[in-house]
Amino acid sequence: MTLTKARIVEHLCAQNDFSKGKCVELVESVFELIKDELRSGNDVGISGFGKWSVRQKNPRKGRNPQTGETIMLDARTVVTFKCSGKLRERING
Repeated sequence: MTLTKARIVEHLCAQNDFSKGKCVELVESVFELIKDELRSGNDVGISGFGKWSVRQKNPRKGRNPQTGETIMLDARTVVTFKCSGKLRERING
């Protein structure tokens, strides 16, 4: 089952003495902060969880799978995530 913002809000409400509206505001605020930092080109690291980084990808050759035609793909900006060692240990047991 996918973890959604709604489930995060429900969990916060259940674990704390906050209203649902306050929890929604808190979750949205955290995600907006992360998006703003990434949009500015800054990395976002959460200790014990992982790090999001912004990278530039160079233009490259690609292929249209329907026609087989070679095309040039534009340069683009991508976000990558690398989990922390602690998170990797918890996932792998």
